[in-house]
Amino acid sequence: MSLYEKLASKKFFVFNLVLVGVIFGFILAAVTILKGRTPETPVVYAETAPRAIPQDALSVAESLQTAFRSVADSVLPVIVQVNTVEIQKQQIPQFQGIPWEFFFGTPDDEGTTPKEREFRSRGVGSGIIVRRDGKNYFVLTNNHVAGQATEISVTLYDGKEYKAKLVGKDERKDLAMISFESTTEYPVAVLGDSDKVKVGDWAIAVGSPLGLMSSVTMGIISAVGRTGGPAGNINDFLQTDAAINQGNSGGALVNIRGEVVGINTWIASPSGGSVGLGFAIPINNAKRAIDDFISKGQVQYGWLGVSLIDVDKDMSNDLKLGDRKGALASQIFMGSPADKAGILPGDFITRLNGREVRNRDQLVLLVGDLKAGEKATFTIVRGGQERTVEVRIEERKEDKINDNSKYWPGLIVTPLTEDIRSTLKLDSKAEGLYVADVIAKSPAAIMGVQRGDRVVGVNGESVKTLFDFYRILNDRTKKDLYFEVIRGDTRLETMRYKR
Repeated sequence: MSLYEKLASKKFFVFNLVLVGVIFGFILAAVTILKGRTPETPVVYAETAPRAIPQDALSVAESLQTAFRSVADSVLPVIVQVNTVEIQKQQIPQFQGIPWEFFFGTPDDEGTTPKEREFRSRGVGSGIIVRRDGKNYFVLTNNHVAGQATEISVTLYDGKEYKAKLVGKDERKDLAMISFESTTEYPVAVLGDSDKVKVGDWAIAVGSPLGLMSSVTMGIISAVGRTGGPAGNINDFLQTDAAINQGNSGGALVNIRGEVVGINTWIASPSGGSVGLGFAIPINNAKRAIDDFISKGQVQYGWLGVSLIDVDKDMSNDLKLGDRKGALASQIFMGSPADKAGILPGDFITRLNGREVRNRDQLVLLVGDLKAGEKATFTIVRGGQERTVEVRIEERKEDKINDNSKYWPGLIVTPLTEDIRSTLKLDSKAEGLYVADVIAKSPAAIMGVQRGDRVVGVNGESVKTLFDFYRILNDRTKKDLYFEVIRGDTRLETMRYKR
């Protein structure tokens, strides 16, 4: 035998010896374990059957489950996935690589139109079938879902996809209406009464979160009348802890009866995902908009012609309002329905057609829902006394409301609070009212009033409170208006404005 064959033979012998040792070790360990177990040691197995659930409790749970199934069965067919494409254009840089071209361009570029490149931005949202006219279906969704889209399509619960078109949009309520045609018969959503929704009610959200079509989540109504949503939105939202994510926008928030009570619109989240703070537009805010979209292509709002603000405790005390709730008419639009009816700056509106006004946002919403030509009765507080004023509402038009020269008087004043005194480094004996804002091109701006001034006199009379300010301001026996203000360390009179 060669040396290699001898070594290989020895290695094979050693390997076999080790293998036999391992097998013997396992056998010895098993025998030791079996010998250590006595006949009295019980062998415990996992339970093979669940614990019994009391029948009454099971019946309640199954009844609730049946209710949720019924809601899903009735609502899912009326919810669509809204697929959008927004085409954006961007100029293509003409830089050819030569350094001076980056700063000065090239001679060939002069007088030519810059080249543009199109970008297709895709989006996914949800919508609710709210109306049918023959084979034409109308879908309610959010303006931020479909309002800027160049191409729109909808995917139905049965998987069919249809091209859609924009019927109308409204930024103030963040609503939009789209439509599609189909010979297939689809159901229409049942719209509930969002005014009857209470905190603690069941809330079921249906839509396409993150593109996951026909998703259903469940929670409760966490709060009603929430304000402070996306900029410019005038809705008083329903808050829910039902999971709402991107893609749910425009979908339905329904009650335990399967009635749509809200349109899911936005979430408050540091991460961009659901943290249990979802907000829906109350369906009652959208019912008139549905008719306006279909008949006119846009939402028509009622117009009163006042600029409203909320009052804090200091302002309320100055105006002798007590514990009343409402909104303060800080400015009156000259020639507006409010002006014609005799509403004045400083009037505190507490009721509209007998309905209590809680704050500015609610009043803006209520006035917007009034129809042009309709008469409305406002309860106001003026000089500490309540009175009623009847106003004939007009249609809100952008060209009118954007004319700042019509706002009377054009400035907002507040009492000197401790914070203001501290900021301006004023002592406790300083008097007057702080000018919090001046509207550009308004009478106050023309007179020369500036933000940060202290108003200490109106038409030659001293003013210490808001009560005094509005009393003198509204004195129609005076044909001119001017203010005495303190600016820095200087006391001065403004220009006079002829009413």
